[in-house]
Order: sequence, then C-alpha cells, then structure tokens
Amino acid sequence: MTDADRLSALVAVWWEAVDSFTRLLEHVDDDQWATPTDLPGWDVHAIAAHTAHLESLLAGRPHDDVEVGDAPHARGMMGQFTEQGVVARRDRAADALITEIREATTARHTQLLADPPTDPAAPAPGPFGAIGWSTGLLLRNRPLDVWMHEQDVRRALDMPGNLDSAPARHSAAYLMETLPFVVAKRAQAPVGSVVRLEVAGHDPVTAIVGADGRGRPGGPEDGEPTVTLTTDRETFIVLAGGRRPAEPGVVRVAGDAELGERVLASMGVTP
Repeated sequence: MTDADRLSALVAVWWEAVDSFTRLLEHVDDDQWATPTDLPGWDVHAIAAHTAHLESLLAGRPHDDVEVGDAPHARGMMGQFTEQGVVARRDRAADALITEIREATTARHTQLLADPPTDPAAPAPGPFGAIGWSTGLLLRNRPLDVWMHEQDVRRALDMPGNLDSAPARHSAAYLMETLPFVVAKRAQAPVGSVVRLEVAGHDPVTAIVGADGRGRPGGPEDGEPTVTLTTDRETFIVLAGGRRPAEPGVVRVAGDAELGERVLASMGVTP
C-alpha cells in the first residue's frame, strides 16, 4: 500500500466517524444536551461545539478568539485554544452545531477528494501545522478524536453502540501503540519488564522495558510476560482515553498484579 493509499484510507475512516457522530447527535433530546460527560467541564453540547470548532478550522474557517474565563479544566495552551471554540458556541442551538459539523466536514471531505494528500510528512494545514503536526498525524488523529467523542456522548446518555466499526478499530489500535510509553514512562516498570495487552478484536501488543529504562514494542523473543492485561475494546478506550477507571473485574490481570495495576492506572494518554 502506498502512502497515498494509507492517507486515503484514513480519510475514509474519519468520514465514517463524522457520519456516525452526527447521526447520534440527531437523536439527542433537547433536555439531554446539558448532560455532563466524562470530560471535566464539558457536557454533551460542549463536545459537539468542540468538534464543530476543530472541523471548521480544517475547512479553512477562522478561529474564535474569545475570552475563556474561569475554566480550570482548560489546561495549557492547547486546552485554552480548544476551550475558546466551545465558549464561542455556548449559546448556539443544537441543530446549528450539527449543521456546522456537517457543512465543515463536507467542505473538507470535498477538498480531500479533489486533491488527495500523498505525503504523510507534509505539514498539516492551519493551526495544526503550526504546532508541528504532519498531514499523516492529523489524518490519524481526526477519526480518533471524533469517535472518542461519540463514545463520550454515548456513555453520558446511556446509548451504547458503534464499538465494532472502522473508526472503533482504528482508535483502539492507535491507542494500543502507546503501551511502551505507558509501561516505561508512566508506570515506571522495572528494566526487563514485559507487559502484554490483549484487547478483544485486536492482535495482542507487548511492551518491554530496555536496559536504558525506555519502552519499546516487544515480541515472542522477549520471553514470558511479566504481566498480561486482558479486556474488551470499550473498557480499553475508556482507560486509554483517561475517561474513568475500569469497573471492577472487567480487566483480567495475570502475573505481577502490582505492576498490572500500575499500568492500568497510568493508561490514560489523551487529554
């Protein structure tokens, strides 16, 4: 598969994620938009506003430079930046947010089909390129972001679903790649530790901590795992997304239980 083919496939996954997300939002009742989600400070309306903001930027529309006010959950420069998009849309009707997402993504999708990206290393457009993102990174991140926020809304409203789609598989597989970082940097696993992660519907991944203390992808040649963590896709993305701790008993820990619990507690890698 060429770089162009891989990028085209990512565009297709993002487009599917957008379609699923907007269809879900159409089924949110008027009194549900203020429902809190797992993301501090954000209700369902805020998640839709955030998505509308970022997709509008990608479609070439201007950023909303507004005062954020008291928002302790908006940490760092990027937190403040994304919160501006939410604040600017705070008083917009739900239908207006859905329309903005659809119009912005349709415009962007049309652009991508007319002039398909071919170089994953090329700078991403707009503010994303300004912070050092490449085209490849942006196109990998957008379906993850949209699908994760769809799941945020589904959990908040007790409307589970869309856990076995292309965006679901993409997002979980993408997050599974962070295991070496989680094990070595976040969980501070000892040198020589081998951690295996088994998520239903995916090939298992292994991380090993080298003599330099850094994590790297492992394999059968690294011997028996120090600990093996086994769970389902939804539980994993809730953990890796930093949304909430796992429910008791939904992650099976085999081997070094103490290390396994440290890894689980360190798994959240998205803001």
